[in-house]
Amino acid sequence: MGLFTKSKKTAFATSEYDRLELVIMCQPQYMTIRDVINETQKKFKNEGIHIMKALEQHEHFVNTLRAHHVDVVLLPANEQFPEQVFTRDIGFTLGQTIFVAEMAHDIRQGEENFLKDWLKKEKISYYNLIGDKIEGGDIIIDRDTIYIGLSNRTNQKAIDHLQHLLSQFKVVTVPFHEKYLHLDCVFNVLSPKEALFYPDAFNKKELDFLETRYDLLEVTKEEQFTLGTNVLSIGDKKVLSLPVNQQVNKQLQERGYEVIEIDITEIIKSGGSFRCCTLPVIREEPK
Repeated sequence: MGLFTKSKKTAFATSEYDRLELVIMCQPQYMTIRDVINETQKKFKNEGIHIMKALEQHEHFVNTLRAHHVDVVLLPANEQFPEQVFTRDIGFTLGQTIFVAEMAHDIRQGEENFLKDWLKKEKISYYNLIGDKIEGGDIIIDRDTIYIGLSNRTNQKAIDHLQHLLSQFKVVTVPFHEKYLHLDCVFNVLSPKEALFYPDAFNKKELDFLETRYDLLEVTKEEQFTLGTNVLSIGDKKVLSLPVNQQVNKQLQERGYEVIEIDITEIIKSGGSFRCCTLPVIREEPK
């Protein structure tokens, strides 16, 4: 059975924009900026995170997804892991396979075990990328093309390994400036023709390539800081986005997207937004 062969009883995803049916999340119950590991955390280190507010915002996020017929699985939160809310990084679904990532930063190593426990319980097979530093925030999929960010969290060895495993698909390495945590903080595919991006994160070579593939919706410096690229598509041209990112939302609406505005600004203090907080397990392709 090929990697991208569909089964009704297992994981399946071949894009960032097909209808989302099942997603894995985790409440920010123990969320705190313990060790500063990104630029956003530097700004909010002294201010800290209001846990009750973060929990309320996350609950609203979950309820909104469920109201749009998305099944949400909540992994158990553990006080050892203050970044556990960002479930996107612990794994990624490509075709019918869930790849379990190996986290680059010490403070996050071990989060992936909660994902593996759930997968074993549900009898869902997975591929464990042992020895490769790779995180799901650097993986963007668009049908037969997989973009992988070359970052402080994902190394070339991991990209080469994934290319070997996915030899029938085009794996595109996308370097970006190292101050940005993951690729999805500066680039996100919305449809086969459109993508959000922050131009200052890339060199000319990468910009020229992306411009040949997509109509690029540019995100400003201010809205990159509030993670304007890190929206979550749930299918049928519906996109979850922050109310503060008004220019991003306007551009989306002008292109026919329904923008569902949800305030999770307490959560983004730690450097991640909607996409970072969700690990899609099933995305249904349009019939």
